[in-house]
Order: sequence, then C-alpha cells, then structure tokens
Amino acid sequence: MELRPHASHEQLFDDIARSRSAQSFWWLGQHSFVLKFGERVILVDPFITALPERLVPPMFAPEHAGGVDIVACTHDHLDHLDPEAVAGLARHTAATFVAPRAHEARMRALGVPAERLVVLNDGESVRTHDVTVHAIKAAHETFERTPEGFYPFLGYVFESHGATVYHAGDTVWWEGLQARLAAWRLDVALVPINGRDAQRLRDDVMGNMVYQEAADLVGPLSVRLAVPSHYGMFDFNTEDPERFAAYVRVKYPRLQVWIGQPGVEVPFGKGGGSDVGAAA
Repeated sequence: MELRPHASHEQLFDDIARSRSAQSFWWLGQHSFVLKFGERVILVDPFITALPERLVPPMFAPEHAGGVDIVACTHDHLDHLDPEAVAGLARHTAATFVAPRAHEARMRALGVPAERLVVLNDGESVRTHDVTVHAIKAAHETFERTPEGFYPFLGYVFESHGATVYHAGDTVWWEGLQARLAAWRLDVALVPINGRDAQRLRDDVMGNMVYQEAADLVGPLSVRLAVPSHYGMFDFNTEDPERFAAYVRVKYPRLQVWIGQPGVEVPFGKGGGSDVGAAA
C-alpha cells in the first residue's frame, strides 16, 4: 500500500483547528496519531525526524502545532519519543507531556518543564485538560523493568467527552492484556501490526503483534473501530494492512476497520467508557 499524505505539514493543524467533528483522529504514519476530543487535541508518539529511509515524510513542524493540549509518548524509541519532536513541541506549545515514569529524566533533558510533565507507570492514571489517561504496560517483544520497577514501554487509554481510545504503543500480546482492555468500551483501538521475526530482532528492531494477533486482541472486545498501524514507514519493518482487514472480515465481521492515508480526518462516534477510576 503506497502512502500519500493527505496534507502538507503546514496544513495539518489548520485542518484540525477547522474540524467541526466532536471526536476525530488523524493518522500521521507509523504509530503517530492526533486525537481530538471536543476542543482537546492530543498528539501521540509524534515522529518528525527526517530520516532518509522514511517512506512517509514528517507530517508537521512543531511551530505549527500550537493547538496541542497533550503530547503522549509511549516509549523511548526514535519513532515514538522523537527528540526533535519533543524538544520542539516543548518550545513551541504549552502542551502537557505524558510519558512513562521510566523516561522522566529523558523528557526533562529534552526541555520539557517539570510543571508540564506527567509520568505514569503501569496501572496509573491521570486527568489533565479534561482527558483521563490510563497507562497499561506493554511488552515490546518482552517486558522490561527499570531497577526502580518501572515499565519503559506503555500503552494508553484516553477518555474524554464520553469517548474512549486505546493506543497500544509497541507491544506483543501478553497474558492479561485482553482482560485489562475489557474494562472499557472502546470507540477506537489503534494497534500495531508490523510483527516480529528473528532477523529483525538480531538487527535490534524490536517487534510487535502480527496482524492476526492484533485482530484477535481487539476482535472479541467491545471495540467500535479497529485501526491497524505501525506499517508503511520503513521497508524493513512493515506489513500490508489489508491482511488485517481481510482477517477481521472473516473472523469478526461486526468489527469496523479503518485503513487510509496519513493526514486524513476520521470522525468517530462516541459510545465508550468504563468503570475504571482515575487519579487527579
């Protein structure tokens, strides 16, 4: 699938500001998304470093992202916690940053002020800018822990304005993940499908769910829209999203799937929620 960004980086946040949808998302390539809940705008895993091997160009520049309320990074890999993006957004926006507790020092070193940084560990939640963020540990091939017991890889569930979105971060399917997610009625699930294999692991490219695992994770849950991601950015680490969609059509025909181009607004209706509490 050839990816052709819908908008230039100068247009993206103008489009977001003009949006009249109550809930929308924009895929920016790889595992990077903009989420809009009412007037709140969340940027997840922004990746803008202009590597020569990129197949999808950077979708924005930090100076154009003034309307962002929250920047959330799932883990400290370049395509998820991009130093250029984090440092630039810290300078050019007033956003609150959310990151794994394991990477607090890293975020501070990139210029994020302490008063604008929220760090979470597995099972912790926070409410900021009318958005509740729940942290769920992720196994990027395997679980890792810092000496303090912090998980360096996280996924997030975002709840706001009656809508709920799960961003899996980078993860394989681990025992207990599906049970954790069953606590929510998810409007959108953003799941990686690029998979894993011995060659990539040998080359220090840590893997994720294969497309069947991603579909089987969300298919039995209360999910309205499944969005495969983490493909199409690098030739050496990709997958065909149509395989995910075809598998879902056969096995979970009631589950809707979105596949499209970067920079396209995708409105989604609300209907999610949970009984999970959040710490203020």
